[in-house]
Amino acid sequence: MKRASLSVLGGVVGILFFLPLLWVVTNSLRPGSETFANLNPLSWQTFLELRPTLTNYSALLNSAIGRATLNSIVVSAATVVIGLAICATAAFGLAAFQFRGRGLVFGIVVLSFLVPFDAIAIPLSTMFRDWHLTNTFAGLVLPGIGNGMAIFLLRQFFLGIPAELVEAARLDGLGWFGVFRWIYLPLSKPALIGAGLMLFLFQWQAYVWPLLIGTDAKHILGPVALSNLQGQNFTDYGLVFAGAVVLTVIPLVVIAGFQRYFVQSVSSTGLK
Repeated sequence: MKRASLSVLGGVVGILFFLPLLWVVTNSLRPGSETFANLNPLSWQTFLELRPTLTNYSALLNSAIGRATLNSIVVSAATVVIGLAICATAAFGLAAFQFRGRGLVFGIVVLSFLVPFDAIAIPLSTMFRDWHLTNTFAGLVLPGIGNGMAIFLLRQFFLGIPAELVEAARLDGLGWFGVFRWIYLPLSKPALIGAGLMLFLFQWQAYVWPLLIGTDAKHILGPVALSNLQGQNFTDYGLVFAGAVVLTVIPLVVIAGFQRYFVQSVSSTGLK
């Protein structure tokens, strides 16, 4: 009886979370003038559309958010590729080498992801302006490539790799770079995918930093372009909801595709 009650309660909570998402998707398939037409009173027509239209999605292609979504994909992909190379190398150094101050360096890494990035975004943007990195893709990518949480995740995973494998490789004449390339990386695919997802989501959902650095039309990112759709005197909510759906579906597909690797990588962080 208790299990059944919990199941029913979980189902009700799940529906309550799902209905707002369904409402957003439904209204993205309606003209903007009909967005709030069925809210009072609530009915099944509030959450379902019998005559869906893709007008809002086609309008996105002719708006700034189309280019901004492509920019977000490029910036996020570059952050993942470059960030993984840097974070994996740093994690390897912290896991494989014994040196004085290693604990202090690791403590700084942990501290770095405990500090909210938005707290340092404004002074950091001032530095980037002095370095002439505003309105550049490099300026958008650089803050995301050294992610403390990704380094922590990879370092914890690397600690689980048997030391015997490293010793055998060293005895066979393999250098440290070879150990990193041929032993650590192949055995750490789940952790690399998990860290890559962290880097991707950090960059994809960023708002304050792109707002400060990418201000022109060529470098604007998706979240900023979506907020710009809300005009001062008029807002086409159908277009806004369509943009929100697009910016949600892309990371949702990525997460769904790599979910099992992410869970495996996170669960391994507590092994050592």
